[in-house]
Amino acid sequence: MTKPAHEQTANKSGHFAGLDLDRPIIMGIVNVTPDSFSDGGEAFRVNDAVGRGRAMRAVGADILDIGGESTRPGAEPVPVAEEIRRVVPVIEALADGGALVSIDSRRAAVMTAALTAGARIVNDVTALSGDPTSLGVVADSGASVVLMHMQGVPQTMQKNPTYDVPSRDIRRYLAGRIAVCEAAGIAREKIAIDPGVGFGKNLDHNLELLAHLDVLHDLGCPIVLGASRKRFIGRLSGADDPQDRVAGSIATALAARALGVQIFRVHDVGETKQAFDVWEAIQRGAIDVLDQSERGQDRRQRNVTIREPTP
Repeated sequence: MTKPAHEQTANKSGHFAGLDLDRPIIMGIVNVTPDSFSDGGEAFRVNDAVGRGRAMRAVGADILDIGGESTRPGAEPVPVAEEIRRVVPVIEALADGGALVSIDSRRAAVMTAALTAGARIVNDVTALSGDPTSLGVVADSGASVVLMHMQGVPQTMQKNPTYDVPSRDIRRYLAGRIAVCEAAGIAREKIAIDPGVGFGKNLDHNLELLAHLDVLHDLGCPIVLGASRKRFIGRLSGADDPQDRVAGSIATALAARALGVQIFRVHDVGETKQAFDVWEAIQRGAIDVLDQSERGQDRRQRNVTIREPTP
């Protein structure tokens, strides 16, 4: 029996940050920023951010990813103290309520403050290369980590990005960062990888990468996809407003799930979960039908009486 693609490639028995990877894991985005590309300013106040996180958790978010600095193309850095001021009270409130929280930051001081406040995952767009002490922070804390690929820095990353073959180049980079992390004392089972859709990549780069996400599986780490509401969806669909890109975001997530991606960083948690619930049920139904058909065929073959030819 030939199984669907996601059954062939996904690490169905794996775990990340205490979560079983036998189903799609949803990471809800909570941007405590005034300038993020899709929802900047909507959750800038602590109460708004906490309310958004709780609402996401209520409709199916497994992880809440809290960020206090925009890394959209062209974004300028935020002072470390300001980033800490933005995220810590939000993390404290959500973690105290039982949420599994990740901190979206590239600064070691922010990671430390967030982990102290209750975060259990570090999500770093620089794959722990942007701050020389971040490797030690993660290793010493025992936190799980998401290593993301980004070509360049947010201010300039979309100015003529160049690859030979994006999926292969990104795989090579992530393999190198995994090795660095392991050498620093971070166990591979603590690591997830994010190919960084839209971070130093043009439309063609993004599409090639999305079509070949399965090349990352042999690195032995869960794959995180952060494609929600991104510009490439607007380019393909004509949806200029990021909030009009929900359908394209879900289409991207389903295509990635078919290639075995396990963790999805999204703005629209309820809509994404509904799509996954239906898609996964269809996949299970198809497998059940095939299994039943094979079992019936086996029974029929066992019941066939072989007659000797008449002399």
